[in-house]
Amino acid sequence: MEFSTFEKIDFRVGTILSADPFPKANKPAFQLTIDFGPLGIKKSSAQITQRYTLEELPGKQVIAIVNVGTKKIADFESQCLILGASDGQGVILLTPESSLPNGQQIV
Repeated sequence: MEFSTFEKIDFRVGTILSADPFPKANKPAFQLTIDFGPLGIKKSSAQITQRYTLEELPGKQVIAIVNVGTKKIADFESQCLILGASDGQGVILLTPESSLPNGQQIV
């Protein structure tokens, strides 16, 4: 991959506003609503049910790719890709070490 390809990916910080069950997903997932500040509110489906509960997600800051377009998952439109890493026991969300403004670009 060329470095110029990587430069086209728009990584941003957002804060989860709400997390809801997603029973229609093929794999266990939550529906997240995330505030990206000046970029607005976006929704995402995240397969993070093994490590997180619905109650602990609101208020958590995450890092996401916001320019991947929309992906239809069952009857839900996922508008961004939340980043995480799997440790074999579920996905751990990538989060900033300190609080950052919503919409802050990752460079």
